[in-house]
Amino acid sequence: MPLGILHQPTRQLFFTGKGGVGKTSVSTAVALALADAGKQVLLVSTDAASNLDEMLGIALRNIPTPVPGAPGLSVLNIDPDTAAESYRQRVLAQMGAGTSATELATVREQLSGACTTEIAAFDEFAALLADERAPYDHLVFDTAPTGHTLRLLSLPKAWSGFLAGNDRGASCLGPHSGLKLQEQRFQAALAALADPARTTVVLVTRPDRGAIAEAARTSEELHELGLGHQRLLINAVFHASEPGDAVAAAIEALGQEALAAMPPALRQLPQDQVPLRAFDTVGLPALRALLSAEPAAAALAPAAGATPPPALAAIPGLDALADELAAAGHGLIMVMGKGGVGKTTVAAALALGLVQRGKSVHLSTTDPAAHLAATLDTELPGLRLDRIDPKLETQRYIDKIMAAKSPDLDAQERALLLEDLRSPCTEEVAVFHAFSRIVSEGRSAFVVLDTAPTGHSLLLMDATGAYHRQVLREFEGHGGGRVITPLMRLRDATHTRIILVALPEATPVSQAAALQDDLRRAGIEPYAWVLNRSVLAAGTRDRLLGARLAGERKQLARIAGGLAQRLFVLPWLTRPPVGLAELSKLVQGRPP
Repeated sequence: MPLGILHQPTRQLFFTGKGGVGKTSVSTAVALALADAGKQVLLVSTDAASNLDEMLGIALRNIPTPVPGAPGLSVLNIDPDTAAESYRQRVLAQMGAGTSATELATVREQLSGACTTEIAAFDEFAALLADERAPYDHLVFDTAPTGHTLRLLSLPKAWSGFLAGNDRGASCLGPHSGLKLQEQRFQAALAALADPARTTVVLVTRPDRGAIAEAARTSEELHELGLGHQRLLINAVFHASEPGDAVAAAIEALGQEALAAMPPALRQLPQDQVPLRAFDTVGLPALRALLSAEPAAAALAPAAGATPPPALAAIPGLDALADELAAAGHGLIMVMGKGGVGKTTVAAALALGLVQRGKSVHLSTTDPAAHLAATLDTELPGLRLDRIDPKLETQRYIDKIMAAKSPDLDAQERALLLEDLRSPCTEEVAVFHAFSRIVSEGRSAFVVLDTAPTGHSLLLMDATGAYHRQVLREFEGHGGGRVITPLMRLRDATHTRIILVALPEATPVSQAAALQDDLRRAGIEPYAWVLNRSVLAAGTRDRLLGARLAGERKQLARIAGGLAQRLFVLPWLTRPPVGLAELSKLVQGRPP
């Protein structure tokens, strides 16, 4: 039976949810199904860390690109860097022939930060929503993980409100005309998003308590933004084929418990379920099979034995990584990776392991959809837990700037400065300042930072790089003390250790490898990889899970074959790693 979402779908379909729930897979499969039904479909990725290129086997571009083997389907990647450069060129072109080279250079520098990257990507996104004449029956949006997506979807309202009361320019965007000219487009985008006849938001989740809780929070926040036309899609629903298999039985039981505890507001939404498949969703045949009502033949492949292979048994666990980190005495430990791979679990466990080894630890997160408090579920002497709250940091930043500049301004100038600081751009600047403070703490203590999913973290790293270049230019030719920027501390292997977390699946491993390449281009070398939720390490006789083990072995070989300098593994756990007792097992020795 086809999914309900494929019955009379709206023109715009937004797929959103917690990282790792399968947004890219299901959104791409839905777009492919619509194209196979004879529709003209544009699949759009708004994720800076998209893996659509690997999934579809084509190079993503900033213009619609036809997908070979799928007549009617085109794909477009809103690449932040490309969008930002295009935006800068449009703004600079408006400055006139009489503009000096110095003035052009100043404006280009104003337009080099992460805020401009975000607003430029949004500008591309808004153009798609506002253009009803585009030759597509459907626009399917594969979005970044929830926290970043909520900010993207709130921007039409935020920027429309800011522009309506501001006749000047936001300082971080350069000339105001570059933004003011887009006001009509922003208003059209807001109208399209709020129209239930044109837009459906598909909340994607898995049968997992954390993912379902995030879907419920997202649903509520989207209602507040005026996006009330919602559906729920539950991906990777598992039913054990071997009831006597402890791992398979535990996976099914946890899933059913999570679904039974679903909040009433989510339960009332129209719902689709997609079963767990035995294959990775790479390539058109796999994507078509994902939504098929027929069981995939690969699910019947012989199961592997319950005993992990010797090579896997020789890979150390998280306890060994905690020992290595504790030996350094202090430093910043950044846990990074694709959404949904278990960064928060790994960060919380490592912080706990350091405390158990006699260290004082500051555990924080840059993730807008933070889950650290729920994962730890307790207070612990020696552990300070907080988060970089964008709203709180923004207000602190505004208060600091107003206190510094107000004494030299009259009442009208103070009002204009405050209005300028209320730009949505200010949040990006404020979050960067908070991040910089945390980076510097690692000089004398342990700081464990649970980062946002890859795309959002890369924007933060871009801001770090832009600030580094600006500081070096300002200090060039000046004598005195040596300047130390946050980027320098991130590059210092004695100060910062980057831990990349991946699942033993093709997409998360490719994402982690791409993130590693990005970090290396910035002069930052990752310290170690953690392979999380390894079914191979847990052992299973279930036929469906067994069919997935060949893919897991392949990914293990990729990582151990040169991707990771150091590799640590965590098996799939029959009890969720939530709370002090369960997290302690991860850093005291291999869980049973």
